Amino acid sequence: MSKLTPTFYVLHGDDDIGRDEAVAKLRSSMGTEGEADLNTSEFDGESAMVAEVLNAVRSYPFLSDKRLVIVTGMLAHLTRKGAGEAGKAGIERLLGDIPTLPDYARLVFIEREALKAEHKIVKLANTHERGYSKDFALPKDATSWIIARAKKEYQAEITPQAASALASVTGNDLRRADNELFKLWCYTEGARPITERDVATLTPYVAEANVFDMVDAIATQDGKRALKLIHAALDQDPRDDGFGLFALIVRQFRNLLLTREHLTHGGNPKEIAELLRMHPYPAEKLAKQSRAFDVPQLESIYRRLQKYDVEMKTGKIAPKLALDLFIASVSKK
Repeated sequence: MSKLTPTFYVLHGDDDIGRDEAVAKLRSSMGTEGEADLNTSEFDGESAMVAEVLNAVRSYPFLSDKRLVIVTGMLAHLTRKGAGEAGKAGIERLLGDIPTLPDYARLVFIEREALKAEHKIVKLANTHERGYSKDFALPKDATSWIIARAKKEYQAEITPQAASALASVTGNDLRRADNELFKLWCYTEGARPITERDVATLTPYVAEANVFDMVDAIATQDGKRALKLIHAALDQDPRDDGFGLFALIVRQFRNLLLTREHLTHGGNPKEIAELLRMHPYPAEKLAKQSRAFDVPQLESIYRRLQKYDVEMKTGKIAPKLALDLFIASVSKK
């Protein structure tokens, strides 16, 4: 016996891309654009009445075999703290009515955050033969998601290093990661795999990448290269008067100092990401880079940065000049 098509859905969770694609699939099942427009209704669940939504989804479809009603935020709104008796009555009305929806009904509840498994409507959707529930949770590994997304959505390849670099910038913001992927796909035209260099060229990652390279230049006493990288980062973002880049450099050396101290006292390199609360990719680079310095060197550099920071914030020196003087003071070539 084939499984019955659901008449009501609960699509919840903070993976908005996955959620939106599931809704788009339901929309596409409504027939032609004209048929879909005539038989689709959308409601803001924080202002719509339960009776209004139920009446809409029970309305017989016009020149179609389905009626689609999309409601955003209603379930969380009805069960929020302070919803009171009105919220309880709304949930009870839904529990009584949605199991008896007609075959042509497609009632879709969208929630931007995950609902608890014990939520009454979620439990109903999970147990009723005409219900469907899915928690669109953010992936635990954004790097793997980016690699899979590139292949599925753009038929493109992205190297693991490039995917990690992109994930370190976008974090769990999948929408931003997807937007950056689209730009990278357009840039490479699908002719070759997307590389870390491509990511550095097209995304805000370039400033942080330049800071990593700048630290490498300082470690080898190559002041000329360090200055070139600093100026390239400033040119990349004309809005940055130097304060933003200086903050990145301070953060980098602070992390290097913490990393070097951790490793010096027998710490495991694999613990650095958790220790510094960052993506594993930059944490791995920090562990490698920190070996070019000892703790006293990094403490001296960090104190120098603190001195320039005070002088900048008190108006004694301009940020861009402070950056040049900093590079000159810690490198010789």
